[in-house]
Amino acid sequence: MKVLLTGANGYIGRRLKQTLLNEDVALRLLVRNPKSLDPNLGVEVAKGDTFNPHSLERALEGIDVAYYLIHSLQHKNYKELDRQSAQNFLDAAIKKGVKRIIYLGGLGVKEHASEHLLSRIETGEILSSKPEQIETVWIRAGVIIGSGSSSFEIIRHLTEKLPVMVTPKWVKTLAQPIGVDDVITYLNASKDLDIKGNLVVDIGSEKMTYKEMMLGCASALGLRRWIFPLPVLTINLSSYWLNFFTPVPYTVARSLIEGLSSEVVIQNDNAKQYFPQIHPIGFEAAVRKSIQEMEENQVFSRWSDAGGGQDMWERQHKDDPSSAVLMDRQSMNIDSIPKESVYCTFCSIGGKEGWFGYDWLWEIRGWMDKMLGGAGLNRGRRDTLKLRIGESVDFWRVEDLIPNERLLLYAQMKVPGKAWLEFKIKGNELVQTAYFYPRGLWGRIYWYSLTPVHYLVFKNMIQSILRKADTMNKQRSSTNLL
Repeated sequence: MKVLLTGANGYIGRRLKQTLLNEDVALRLLVRNPKSLDPNLGVEVAKGDTFNPHSLERALEGIDVAYYLIHSLQHKNYKELDRQSAQNFLDAAIKKGVKRIIYLGGLGVKEHASEHLLSRIETGEILSSKPEQIETVWIRAGVIIGSGSSSFEIIRHLTEKLPVMVTPKWVKTLAQPIGVDDVITYLNASKDLDIKGNLVVDIGSEKMTYKEMMLGCASALGLRRWIFPLPVLTINLSSYWLNFFTPVPYTVARSLIEGLSSEVVIQNDNAKQYFPQIHPIGFEAAVRKSIQEMEENQVFSRWSDAGGGQDMWERQHKDDPSSAVLMDRQSMNIDSIPKESVYCTFCSIGGKEGWFGYDWLWEIRGWMDKMLGGAGLNRGRRDTLKLRIGESVDFWRVEDLIPNERLLLYAQMKVPGKAWLEFKIKGNELVQTAYFYPRGLWGRIYWYSLTPVHYLVFKNMIQSILRKADTMNKQRSSTNLL
């Protein structure tokens, strides 16, 4: 069986990719940026995207089963993009003789769905619109619980930070959550189903309200929490509230809040009928497993991995740090410190490690970003030591990564322009550069007003990186001697 996986760098896609690698299939990945993949995967990689028909057709050549794990939620016109993407994919799949499309969408009834859920339903309808030419297995899930999932991150952050919660009335809405491992199991099994025509499969565990989920999460965390729903909190207020206390930016928070007003419960029993061997674990068990993965630093993927996708693709082709007109550059001799130690040190930046000094200034900048509807510092990082291209580090995203040589971060904070932060080992020097491409007059005012702060923060940053790298190297040398 020849399988194409789209969305291989996304939250679900990364996990499904690992599962498919252990299957007896010939796997091909469709990605915009091949550099974002591990070169040692040993799979075929097709460069392109669903908005480029030619690259899409090349990727689908000879494919039996194609997984469609794509959405454009972080774009303002995501509904139009989702429709166009799905139609392009369907047309190309039919043209190339693909036998089956497997799509992961959301639970919900079309008549009562929010705009976000409606877009997911419309995507499924487009992919299922020509059963006489190609069959589609449409898996529908509601709240996905797993380490790094947006749903779990929101529930966990609210539960940990707020002992008493005054919440909107949506906390009484019913849903059927499901663990991420069970979602992957259903998706993997769907490629081997012996069926003819289309199939819609609703999946989930027990039926519960969002209030019960938060209290269940509190119980799994060993916390006591009190929740008081109020009918007066509007969607706007709820979105700002969610943005302020969780890692999601305002645009994503608003779409999620709108969706929370709609029940997302199972509408058919096809999961039991066609997948009798799969028994989803309960909500609290899924939460405990997620917490254990976080504590053991085993978070495999996160909701913010390669988020949006298209914006990164456009930057890689149109923008780069060399286009910046303003910069702050610091360089220091690394002396006898091995390059490997320096590289590992600056790759540990962000998250719990902080920003090598003046963390209180970064915290202020994070809160300012939250107030403007940005991601802030709440996203942290997936792993305390390892990075990969496309993933988030607080309000930055990893744009480039060259082992023992370079780390390039792109700013996703709210700024009047575009910003990058680069660490590069050149010869016997560490060169640290902050690049900024201002947008109009306000962009320049923003940069120059922060010049004194930049001087303190960035000068201290490179010094701290080398101090820590030197300490790390000496500790390793002492350990080896022992």
